[in-house]
Parts: sequence; structure tokens; C-alpha cells
Amino acid sequence: MSEPGRGDQDLMVRAAWLYYVHGKGQEEVARDLKISRFKVTRMLAQAREAGIVKISIQHETSETLALGDWLAARYGLEECILTPPFDEQTGSLDDETADRLARRGVGLAGANYLTRRLLGSPRLTIGVGCGRTVSAVVDAFTAFPKQNVRFVSVLGSLTRDVSLNNFEVVRLAQACSGEGYFLPAPLVVDEEGDVEVVLRQRPVQASLALAREADFYLISFGDCSPDAFLFRHGLLSRTDLEGLTAAGAVCEVAGKFFDREGRLVECGVNARTIGIAPEDLKRTEVVMLAAGRSKAAALQAVLKTGIVNRLIIDGELAGRLVAAMPTRERRQAEGL
Repeated sequence: MSEPGRGDQDLMVRAAWLYYVHGKGQEEVARDLKISRFKVTRMLAQAREAGIVKISIQHETSETLALGDWLAARYGLEECILTPPFDEQTGSLDDETADRLARRGVGLAGANYLTRRLLGSPRLTIGVGCGRTVSAVVDAFTAFPKQNVRFVSVLGSLTRDVSLNNFEVVRLAQACSGEGYFLPAPLVVDEEGDVEVVLRQRPVQASLALAREADFYLISFGDCSPDAFLFRHGLLSRTDLEGLTAAGAVCEVAGKFFDREGRLVECGVNARTIGIAPEDLKRTEVVMLAAGRSKAAALQAVLKTGIVNRLIIDGELAGRLVAAMPTRERRQAEGL
């Protein structure tokens, strides 16, 4: 079989992306790309033979790489990994569907990154956050036996609803035959004084101490909207949301809220959440997962906190992040 040219290879990767990530049938892929179904079948076979399709899709177009490099330089990051941007037809998708696809893509990229780190280090302790995007990474991660690896939660895990518990560390530990530690405490307590009581518990102190030893943190972030994880599941109330908005909060990282300039806001909610402190995040490598159409403003604030070292972001969100920049920077990015 002859080696495909660059144009054919990009088309092959697009076909693989639509088929494996978007979950489209071969007929749909052929229609979207305006090629025959026979050619789609052949390209999918080529993608597997070439090693492009493994656990995830192992390819990025030159434009995606260039934009990732530009964003890394713009925000002082060590690395920025972009998933391929959606095709034009996905612009008509409703937000919920588009965000689900974005999380799936970032989940695949995050699982691939995690595998790379596991391959490159003989011993690792990894701090893990919670939320739908982190769960997407765990869902995409394939069993990878690894000695001397520990996964530890970076924020409180216990909630009334078992479906909301932050047990991704357990799933990752099982996939690697490693060790998993969750933080045996609520994510949010009722009163500020309750935090001191919880933090005095020895199991909580031991888990937080282990989290501070992490080689890197794999976490995501939220915005300050009713659809955000903490509000949608009732961990914080509408009154809490109104208070945070009044205090200028626009994003949440590891249970703490920040304003649009990346500064920790002064509010009661920040004194009621239990997890790793912002100062600990700044001392340790942070790999931030970013997915979702509505997250551009929150991501801008997150990137100003100074805690992000590596960013894994979906292509559409990256485009919206660029679109919100000043004209000169936007033109630089668009000219790549």
C-alpha cells in the first residue's frame, strides 16, 4: 500500500476523528467529507495500519500544532495540546451535544498524555481533580500496568449522591494496578468553622500531605453558571452563586473561586471547600483540561492565575479563546 500524501493523510485523520470520536457511521463520514464510503473504509484501515488510531487518534494538523505553540507562548505554558477542531457542520449542534463531543476529544487527548507520562517515569504520584472532563479522561484511559504509581484526589470526595463522588482515582489505580487515595472529606461543608474540624482528622491530613507530594495535578475547572458542576448537582446553592457573582468570581479551580484577573475572591464559599490550596497548585506542575463552548471567559481567568503549566483544550474552545483576545493578538493567531 503506497504511503499517503499530506493531503490524503489529513483527510484520513479527519475520517478517523469523525468515526472514532464523534461516533458517526461510515455513511455519515463519507457524506460529511464528500467522498465514497469505500474510500472511508480504506482510510480507516490505513489509519489503523499506520498507527494513527491506537487508544486515541495520534495526529494533529500543522495548523493545530501551530496554534497550540502560539497559545503556549502567549500564556507562558510549557505545552498546549489541541484536539482537532470540529468541522463546519458541528456549528449547528446544540451546546450540550457539542460540549459532550468536546469532552470526549479532550478525554482522549488527556488519556494519551497520561500514558506518555507513565511511560516516561519510573515512579509517579498524580493528583486528580473531579468533574465531567476529568471523568472523560478516565473513561478513555486503557489499562496500563505500571509499578510505583499513586493517584490521589486533590479535593473532597464525599457527597450524598454516589454518582458525584470523586472516585476517578480508584478507577485509574485499578487500570494501572497502582494505588489510589481519595480525600475522606466533604467537598463543601455547611459552615466555615467546620473546615477546621475536618482538617484536624488524621486521614484527611494524610491524604492532603500525599496530594502535596504529587509530581503533577490533572484537573479541570468550572465557570460560575447554574450549569457548572458544583451548582448543577446542588453542592452549592443559588444563594452561593449569587454571592460569588457579586464578589466578581468567574471561574473555579479545585473548589476555589477566582475573579477575571485570576485573583482568589474574598467570599464565604472559598472558606467552606476542602482540598488542595492554591499555593500548592502553584508549587506543582498543573495539567489543565479545558472543554466546552461556554468556558472561554472562565479559561481566560484560569490562565491568569499562574497555576497552569500544560493545557489540553478542545479546538472549538481554543478558537473562542482567540476570538476574545485583543485585535492584534487575534490577527496573529488567525495568521498562523
